[in-house]
Amino acid sequence: MSNSGPSVVEIDAYFAKRRVLIFSVPGAFTPTCSNSHLPGFISKFDQFKRLKIDAIACTAVNDSFVMHAWGKSAGADNIDMLADGNGDFVRSIGLEIDASAFEMGQRGRRFAFIADNGVLSHLFVEPPGEFQVSSAEHILTVLHQSPC
Repeated sequence: MSNSGPSVVEIDAYFAKRRVLIFSVPGAFTPTCSNSHLPGFISKFDQFKRLKIDAIACTAVNDSFVMHAWGKSAGADNIDMLADGNGDFVRSIGLEIDASAFEMGQRGRRFAFIADNGVLSHLFVEPPGEFQVSSAEHILTVLHQSPC
């Protein structure tokens, strides 16, 4: 969301010449996402910056208005809240899930990755129903052990 309303983020430009950490949640305002996943990255933002992460983004299969409202309500001022309204991004990388059984339709799996100038260096994909390897705490531990 820009100051003038919803805007398109070009993936190539977003990743160009920087180290980016993206984490995906099944849905904005959902319990684990709101109580643990997003807050972890908000509170540990400075630690990631010290480890040469240039940008942190949260994505979910929600529209840009929802992602913007969630980011504002959570105080995620330093996190880029990137809407994947139709699920095109998660489908393109093979990390979509069918959450119809929970009345949530098609969503993205819970995951995180780090890309250096668009090249994947770390990938953390959660088994269904879990929240461990894509947490800010786990990723920081991995980066401290293997910062490349």
